[in-house]
Amino acid sequence: MTAISEICCEWSAANTPLGWIALGVTGNGLARLDFAESIPFGTRKDDHPLLITAFEQLQAYLQGELRAFQLPLDWSGMGEFQRRVLQLTMAIPYGRVRTYGEIARELGKPKAARAVGRAEATNPIPLIIPCHRVVGGDGHLHGYGGRGGLVTKARLLRMEGVPVDQDRLVLQPQLGLHLEDELGS
Repeated sequence: MTAISEICCEWSAANTPLGWIALGVTGNGLARLDFAESIPFGTRKDDHPLLITAFEQLQAYLQGELRAFQLPLDWSGMGEFQRRVLQLTMAIPYGRVRTYGEIARELGKPKAARAVGRAEATNPIPLIIPCHRVVGGDGHLHGYGGRGGLVTKARLLRMEGVPVDQDRLVLQPQLGLHLEDELGS
């Protein structure tokens, strides 16, 4: 994963219900979210308007008061495939999930579920780009790079009203989840 210092000009950090989070911005928008207390580089700008707004929205989301972020994002640090995957991920509504295979099919690459998983695993702006809403075709939660890993992924999904039992969804028809064995794709 690209270090926040490689693409961000200004950053700030704040304590959240998930612990310390650092956000980095460029002139084009929010470019990074890292689960860290501080980032030892660049310019710390606690008064940057976009960073202030991003932390306000992040806190509101984590308190269950916000369902969709309204922030400009800087997509320039991503390759074409990852950008397309993460733009589809951004479209997953609050409280819903999609599978890696569903996203691959929507991209027109039905055998690319693993590549979709890799793009999600290297998401530079987790939480804001809700990669926690992407699950395996078998209903299992797979990987989460944020502090706490799968425990945090399950916590975020539960907070959004998605039924999760340990590391697997409790399947309900309204989730629209189509199970399949994608790992072999």
